[in-house]
Amino acid sequence: MFRSADGSGVDKIYISGYTPRPIDRFGRTQGEIEKTSLGASLTVPWEDAPSIVELIKKLQSEGIKIVAVEQMENSIPLSSLPDYEKKAFIVGNEVEGVAKEALELADVIVEIPMLGQKESLNVSVAAGIILYHDLV
Repeated sequence: MFRSADGSGVDKIYISGYTPRPIDRFGRTQGEIEKTSLGASLTVPWEDAPSIVELIKKLQSEGIKIVAVEQMENSIPLSSLPDYEKKAFIVGNEVEGVAKEALELADVIVEIPMLGQKESLNVSVAAGIILYHDLV
């Protein structure tokens, strides 16, 4: 995701939950993340967000719209996403998706159309689609 964020001009990545961080709690650079990101984990600003709920509230207080990426009854197609000037995308984990608390606070929930038999994408692929769709 760091490479996709770099290529699409993302200002910052917030990392929550059990997602590995580019620098661990002991201050050590995580080689595997640096390697797979081709160094983008060293150049794209990121911040640890222990509470997704607190992060969402903070961003919303700064006028940032929260866009959750999830398949739900009330989600809209990605192609219908309003053109918010300032927005933050939330992607969930591979198995359980976006946390319920985050979905309840989101300003909008978008989904990526799925035409095949499977109902989901790898989270980094989904993030790439969302980020590059936002560019065009």
